[in-house]
Amino acid sequence: MPLDPKAQGLLDMVYRVGAPRFHDLNEDQARRSFEKLAFALRPDAPAVASVTDVPVPRADGSVLMARLYRPLRAASADILPLLVYCHGGGWCIGDIESYDVFCRQLANGAGVAVLSVDYRLAPEHPFPAGFLDADLAVDWAIEHADLLGIDPARVAMGGDSAGGNLSLAVAIARRERHASPPLRQLALIYPCTQIESDRPGRATYGDGYFLDRESLRWFFSRYLPAGTASDWRASPMCAESLADLPPMVMVTAECDPLTDDCKAFAARVRAEGGAVVEREFAGMVHGFAILGGYFPQANQAVDVIGAALAEGLGVR
Repeated sequence: MPLDPKAQGLLDMVYRVGAPRFHDLNEDQARRSFEKLAFALRPDAPAVASVTDVPVPRADGSVLMARLYRPLRAASADILPLLVYCHGGGWCIGDIESYDVFCRQLANGAGVAVLSVDYRLAPEHPFPAGFLDADLAVDWAIEHADLLGIDPARVAMGGDSAGGNLSLAVAIARRERHASPPLRQLALIYPCTQIESDRPGRATYGDGYFLDRESLRWFFSRYLPAGTASDWRASPMCAESLADLPPMVMVTAECDPLTDDCKAFAARVRAEGGAVVEREFAGMVHGFAILGGYFPQANQAVDVIGAALAEGLGVR
């Protein structure tokens, strides 16, 4: 299927005005460019019951910041399921503020609390810093469930793009160390499942579809020191086993260089006994899900994720 007309219109505008692509920018410029796009095309911020900034202490004395959203219909005394959410941005860009509206949508759509994690970014903090922060956030949230007003037995993890990658890596790490209680579900939006890939989508959608091959290299080179692309914490597809992972809901975009990798990952999870519900959005490009002020499909993706989380986490 060709690009959706609105996706084509956005790309035509971007390329017509000669907007620089991520690989043409330094890190600060790329972060500002991403923030401008997210702020310009996101929907209006929905009301939620509460928003609280949460400092999570690291062992070295520094602090990982996170933000807790409680859904609009939740009473202050309600003990809620929790989604720990890691934003996208190639491990190099993106932040809590850029994802504020999206996390509000998820909280209300699923009826769960959402803890948005401001993990460290590359190249200042290359792999495995982001992974370590995401892993810490889940452990800390479960340990401090009373403080957050959440049920430690009903915790899910999710993220888009790089955030989906971190979510998968944390799920595998928790399985490896037999962490308890286990994560109940994974909510993944076009996750990066494998750094080095020769699947057809990388070439088919590698130029002119927003996330181009040069930008992928730009992100990968900043996140990963040499020789780490096959580490399963960076490339979950490289894990020896994908068995015994939480049930997954996975949203993908048809015109995305990562979609073939996502499909291959989902197929392998099923082959090893796991459960994956997939929803591909026809004609969409990578990154569409947070741009609900422009793409109606973005709000549909929130509905898909919200319904799956509500079912998987037992929201009544």
